[in-house]
Amino acid sequence: MTRIEGTVEGRLSALGIVLPQASEPAAKYANYVFSNGLLFVSGKGPAGAVRGKLGRDFSTEEGYQFARLAGLEVLAVLKNALGNLDNVKQVVKVQGFVNADPNYGEHHKVLNGFSDLMLEVFGENGLHARSVLGASSLRDQLPVIVESVFVVAMDGRLPGAAEKGSSISIY
Repeated sequence: MTRIEGTVEGRLSALGIVLPQASEPAAKYANYVFSNGLLFVSGKGPAGAVRGKLGRDFSTEEGYQFARLAGLEVLAVLKNALGNLDNVKQVVKVQGFVNADPNYGEHHKVLNGFSDLMLEVFGENGLHARSVLGASSLRDQLPVIVESVFVVAMDGRLPGAAEKGSSISIY
């Protein structure tokens, strides 16, 4: 892993990464929730009309890219929630769900797309605990959904204050 010094925004620029607009929740839940210095991000999948199963419709390499795209969605939500990605102090836990054919067995390689992105963007602070599960189906037949937990610092600012209704804060 190449270490890129500077701010997270600087790393994104150096990596040629442009974040999408933060997607809205697909149903009745919050995009993110703050609790005791942790930010929980609801499950995110790749943007666009990507639909199908790993091992049937898509290769492991394509799944890796879908997990990376889900990571970009998560980063967009983090930026929306925090205002500045430098407020992310640690990626704590990642759980991935892979919409897979019953005989598929490379779920862990798919989720590496998300994990590699977190390491590229946050450096050592991107290293996290992780689990990945195969699923017979996911909402909208997405190939991958990833949920995640982060340690955050808010620099004295009330979490979610800028966006009423987008977050829930628990103290």
